[in-house]
Amino acid sequence: MEKIKQALERARQIRNDSGQVRNDSGQVRNDSGQARKEPVNDSITSKRVKAELPDSQDISKITYTETKKIGINTEKLREKRVIIGDTNDLVSDQYKVLRTHVKQKLKANQCKTLAVTSPKEGCGKTLTAINLAISLAKEVNNSVLLVDMDLRRPNIHNYFSLDKHKGISDYLTGDIGLNEILFNPDLERLVILPGHESFTNSSEMLSSPKMVSLVNELKARYSNRIVIFDMPPVLSCDDMIAFSPYTDAVMLVVEEGSTQQQDLKKSFDLLKDSHIIGTVLNKSNEQNLASAYY
Repeated sequence: MEKIKQALERARQIRNDSGQVRNDSGQVRNDSGQARKEPVNDSITSKRVKAELPDSQDISKITYTETKKIGINTEKLREKRVIIGDTNDLVSDQYKVLRTHVKQKLKANQCKTLAVTSPKEGCGKTLTAINLAISLAKEVNNSVLLVDMDLRRPNIHNYFSLDKHKGISDYLTGDIGLNEILFNPDLERLVILPGHESFTNSSEMLSSPKMVSLVNELKARYSNRIVIFDMPPVLSCDDMIAFSPYTDAVMLVVEEGSTQQQDLKKSFDLLKDSHIIGTVLNKSNEQNLASAYY
């Protein structure tokens, strides 16, 4: 009997380490963050964990049972400058450099969430966030959730050509679960929470109780998950300032030859209470881009 108890306790630990938590009502939270009811039957717990969940120490293979998977057109994504598939060029190499810098900064400061923003529109923050998320997801020791938090101008879904999609606006204003919104773009360890309809009262929505609860859920769900928020530009509205208390770190994307020094300084002033881990120089003409990051 003692051995059985120890085995059951070990199974519960594996389940918890893998991001699946049972609450007092007998619900289990799945990989989409949604709760689903399931009868408590400890006699089959070990078998179920072994069959459905990845090893708690190995997330090289993740089976998405609730999050929908969508097919992607690699060629079309590359036309949109998304670094997808097996690439070996200067741009993809620089995203690897950026990935290393970001991971080191996040780890050093025990951060799990990163907001990507820019001083003004047109700097390429959304594309930078997408490519950074893809690059981070290629490493087998962490998973990545990319969230479109640009509620005024959601754009991530356009890169993946989602038809009749639902997004975070539907979650905030309607009775819809995350499992109906999240999708995996056929890339290991990457899940995307897209936008949909735009909000004119975006800063109020970003600090609403439902949004705060959602962000806390996304941050706490998996211990090895990095959450990247694609945010609006700092100087275009007050959204980034309103949301800054809910993210661990901020990264600024600036455009070479376009971003003005005074705009960058003003952005830093507005985000003085945030943890800015660095600045990315985008659209650079330099042949050696290694110094373009941080």
